[in-house]
Amino acid sequence: MPLATVHLVALSSNTDISKFLRALKSISFKPLVISHALRWIVQPEQLSTDRLLTTKWDLLIITQTSSPFPDTYLTKDWVSSHWSISAGIPSSIVNGFEDRNKKLLDANQSDVPRPAASQPKVAKSAQGLEATPELLQWQNPAGASTPVSMLNLLAFKPGPEAHESYKKYGKAFAESIGSKRGGLAKIVGKVVPGQGTEGEDAEGWDEVALAHYPNFAMFMDMLASEDYQAVNHRDRLPALRDTCILCTSEVDPVLHADKARL
Repeated sequence: MPLATVHLVALSSNTDISKFLRALKSISFKPLVISHALRWIVQPEQLSTDRLLTTKWDLLIITQTSSPFPDTYLTKDWVSSHWSISAGIPSSIVNGFEDRNKKLLDANQSDVPRPAASQPKVAKSAQGLEATPELLQWQNPAGASTPVSMLNLLAFKPGPEAHESYKKYGKAFAESIGSKRGGLAKIVGKVVPGQGTEGEDAEGWDEVALAHYPNFAMFMDMLASEDYQAVNHRDRLPALRDTCILCTSEVDPVLHADKARL
């Protein structure tokens, strides 16, 4: 099973995203994903809070072992803070990922579903992965019609029941509650501790996932719906000891510094 590493990067004050991406492009760096980090949807409550929540992250970068993040660009000249975690990713996900991902990011807008929740189900907090007035009003800085990629970190409660419960949630997401809104889990992997990556929590996180949505409105349509929340409260929330979700927007696969495909 190929090993991939999720990197969160905060850039130093003497650089910016465009400069950083141009530098990576110049050395033919080939990550699976490079995304602008936009905002937290769900914050971690127990694990890695001192690292994840005390920094304003600029980029999410997912690399394979065969194309690791170059150490030169993790120095203080470029990066002020860095957090990473490694996971085993099935070969079926890695093989052909670039082409599949490009099709998702370049999908024809006429094929994108439209929000259906005319009376959204609203909660006071987004921590249970529910819609809030603030989230419903938030404007994606990259544009309303552009895709978003949600980084998920997952820690399960002890025992097989939690994993079985989350598997039921995953099945419902893939077959109905997510897929009918254009949602797709495009990277899923089990955390592999002890890989020497800075900031890795060897005791806590169990899985990482990157979920695609055709735009932020469809993600919110899912959160605000009765059908999603029924499954969320029945199968997802009872399975999790801790979790967090970071909303990101993927940049051009060839690392064009000034073009975002969200």
